[in-house]
Amino acid sequence: MPPEPTPAPARRVVSPLDHRLEAVTGHDIDTLWAYRDRGVLDEPHAHLVDQHRELAKTQTGVTFYLRLLNRLSSGEFDVDDALLTRIDRTVDQLEEASDARDAAARQVLAALEPIEAAAAASAPDAKQLSTDDQAALLAIAGGAKLYEHLLTGRMSVTAASGTRIPHAKLQRLEDAGLVVRDPDHPVHAGQPVALTGAGRAALFAARRTPTTQAPKVPARPGTSPSTPTQRR
Repeated sequence: MPPEPTPAPARRVVSPLDHRLEAVTGHDIDTLWAYRDRGVLDEPHAHLVDQHRELAKTQTGVTFYLRLLNRLSSGEFDVDDALLTRIDRTVDQLEEASDARDAAARQVLAALEPIEAAAAASAPDAKQLSTDDQAALLAIAGGAKLYEHLLTGRMSVTAASGTRIPHAKLQRLEDAGLVVRDPDHPVHAGQPVALTGAGRAALFAARRTPTTQAPKVPARPGTSPSTPTQRR
């Protein structure tokens, strides 16, 4: 018998709950994962994305064992005791992967349902940021520092992306409680600027596209049905 193939690394696979995450946030899964990595999300949304990543990993496991079982039953191999033993073992592994996937889905639901309820309650009154403020907050989310020019005394914010933000805009964002500076660092050396929790929440809410119904999720290669495998 040939060796079992090695499972592929976890990736952004479709899960049965993807459409609900996309509906409540207005973003596709890839965008949500990118925002998580850039520190844009507030704590509840960051936790939700973390749980979704775990669900994606377990979904990949289900897909892997389904493919292996399909290969074993394709007629490629002689039907003998070794094949039957391997099929039994693969079914057991598929059952375990399915159980792990279902447990991960429950964790996603536990993080998702409060966000859905809050979005339904607050969406009509959500305060919109200007396009310039959104761009500034998004740049700051990726890392930024406030510098004072030694000769002119002028101050401005330089983001890790290279974006420059006027000091006056920084002051407005500070007054609104959306960003905060680290006063332990001198401005001539670069004073770190970061989003506050309110800033992350405002940016995320402002960048949402209002959704009246859950978008249809196209099938992607490598996905599997969400129905748990029945035990033998």
